[in-house]
Amino acid sequence: MDRMASIAKNMLGPARICLFSILGLFLLTGCQEPADPKTGTREKPISSEQSSDRIIVHLYFADSDHSFLISEERSFPTPIRPEALGLQIINALLDGPKQTLERTIPEGTLLRGFYILQNRTAYVDVSREIRDHHPGGAKSELMTIYSMVNSLILNIPEVETVKILVEGKEELTLAGHVDLRSPFRANMLFVR
Repeated sequence: MDRMASIAKNMLGPARICLFSILGLFLLTGCQEPADPKTGTREKPISSEQSSDRIIVHLYFADSDHSFLISEERSFPTPIRPEALGLQIINALLDGPKQTLERTIPEGTLLRGFYILQNRTAYVDVSREIRDHHPGGAKSELMTIYSMVNSLILNIPEVETVKILVEGKEELTLAGHVDLRSPFRANMLFVR
């Protein structure tokens, strides 16, 4: 009987590790809805994630010369959680501007995941199109990065830094110029 108890006890270790690994993966993916296989997009936050009030946010898109970021106001349903607001902001940036401003993120880029850690770092995981279809150039790369970073940090008090992932992995750069290995803080030098 002691031998059976010892075997059962030894088997619990790997099972416990597996359970914690699955739980950790679930938490890191932001508990987000899976992508729609037809469109590749994720569902918008469900109504239980929003109140009936609205919030004004400022999204940052490029000017016609791609030299500076300019704010475009949008109205969203007020989310109950900051993660839901982050999803709305990134999806709106991916959809592009509604005024005369220019896109900062290549068309066809999809949001794969978004979550905020307790250290106030938001993780934005986007599809490879952000890299594969990027026009290149240091200035354009900065516009892409700070469009997301400023839009998140300046609208969500719970976010202080933003880390950008591509296909769930850390990349060195988007197009060969700006180091993506560390999280970014807001930078108002690019905003006009």
